[in-house]
Amino acid sequence: MGLLSGKTALVTGASKGIGKSIAMRYAQEGANVAFTYLSSVEKGQALEKELQALGIKAKGYRSDASKYTEAEELVTSVLADFGQLDIVVNNAGITKDGLLMRMTEEQWDSVMEVNLKSVFNLTKAALKPMMKAKAGSIINMTSVVGISGNAGQTNYAASKAGIIGFTKSVAQELGSRNIRSNAIAPGFIETEMTEVLDPKVKAEWENGIPLKRAGKSEDVANACVFLASDLSTYITGQVLQVDGGMLT
Repeated sequence: MGLLSGKTALVTGASKGIGKSIAMRYAQEGANVAFTYLSSVEKGQALEKELQALGIKAKGYRSDASKYTEAEELVTSVLADFGQLDIVVNNAGITKDGLLMRMTEEQWDSVMEVNLKSVFNLTKAALKPMMKAKAGSIINMTSVVGISGNAGQTNYAASKAGIIGFTKSVAQELGSRNIRSNAIAPGFIETEMTEVLDPKVKAEWENGIPLKRAGKSEDVANACVFLASDLSTYITGQVLQVDGGMLT
């Protein structure tokens, strides 16, 4: 029996990176896993097979989290296929970095839609089944830059800071219904995006972290397991930093 046995989780943006690690860890802990992908059908199908090989029910859905109607259709499909929805992980996100003076309206709007509006879309869509069950765990992926800010990322930092405010507000609104809302703020995590960094730049970043290393996607996934499980039933409205002490 895993920590999440008997539960059904929905993870957005799970075809790679942190999202994939979350989906895999959930399956390893016994949860049935629904997940979304957008760009690569091949990666989505491959992950579905990987998850099913762990002995749980899994299904991938091609869905754009930034579109409200697609979020509603997604939740309807997950309920039809799995019969319940206990955990939602809002993980989908993009970056379109640039200094504010050069940032285009499109760069701002697209990051806000994918990173912040998607969290509203899916959380709202998931409320009915969770309120009916009088239980649920919503986990939103923010970032340390949503707390500290970061030059060249005004759009990304603003979207991630917005997620924190949203998370805390939802916790206050839905606590009486036994629905918990928490956020995770990853720091410098090794992903496909960080693999292209100059080794010297990477070394400088790591030197500024008290634990002197980058995190792994599994570190974030383990925090997601904790916040989804019954180990955290008295925790809501919190931001858990998974950053090796980067922000103290």
